[in-house]
Amino acid sequence: MFDTISLAEYEGQALRTGLVGRGILASGSPWLHEKEAAAQGLALKYELFDFSDRNWPDDALGAVLAQALDAGFSGLNVTFPFKQAVIPLLDDLSDDARAIGAVNTVQMTDGRLIGHNTDVTGFAAGFAAGLPDAALDSVLQIGCGGAGSATAHALLSHIGAGRLLLADSDVDRREALRHALAGLYGEARVAIAPDPEIAAREVSGIVNATPVGMEKFPGMPISANAIEARHWIADIVYFPLVTEFLAQAAAKGCRTLDGSSMVIHQAAGAFEIFLNQRADRQRMRLSFTDFVRQGKPTD
Repeated sequence: MFDTISLAEYEGQALRTGLVGRGILASGSPWLHEKEAAAQGLALKYELFDFSDRNWPDDALGAVLAQALDAGFSGLNVTFPFKQAVIPLLDDLSDDARAIGAVNTVQMTDGRLIGHNTDVTGFAAGFAAGLPDAALDSVLQIGCGGAGSATAHALLSHIGAGRLLLADSDVDRREALRHALAGLYGEARVAIAPDPEIAAREVSGIVNATPVGMEKFPGMPISANAIEARHWIADIVYFPLVTEFLAQAAAKGCRTLDGSSMVIHQAAGAFEIFLNQRADRQRMRLSFTDFVRQGKPTD
């Protein structure tokens, strides 16, 4: 059994949202959402539901969603490892979420659970701002889960990667993503990279779309020896903001992109879905910067 969602301490809060996942207690999402709501004169409580911290099994996800819906939540964000597992539990999906096959935002409205994905536009916006004019002839992406599906779609549709090589230790997962992408963007634009170390030799840039590098999952998605100065390097992890992957790449002279822009833009998109209220992205960026300056851990 798992403990129920307790909201007694939040009585009087008109708006309730949150995040479900594992290893998320360092998340900056509450700060971003609550600060933006306050700037708009709204009372919002954004709560973290860390399945690891609360000792909840993965199969409690459906019950947690149901309880949040009953408690009057406007919605929940979804992160590792639930972005794909959540789909069968929902009543409907947005067109983007259906095409991507992953959900990071669950809207709760009229007793229904609607899945959305704001990761694609979030990653694309961050890439455009942080790595303008990056070479895109061939890109290696490590990670083919829910976040990897979003970044892959962003790279092929919004960013303009010519060819995308996919690496993942889960053979079925990487093949499923390759098949889905090939159906949308053409067989010539996507391929499997069985050995990312070898694939790195032929690409212009490398994207980490795995949780490796998070405080709870330390390490690197690929060895430092595979990184060359000519590469650009992007990481979706944003807690810590400078992962070992980015630090090693920067030391070699690579252009790098951390996960902050993606999280700011995807958070703004989720805020708008939850509250039907326009988010000020520049203000949210300043809030994130303030969050980091205060020495808070970042998610």
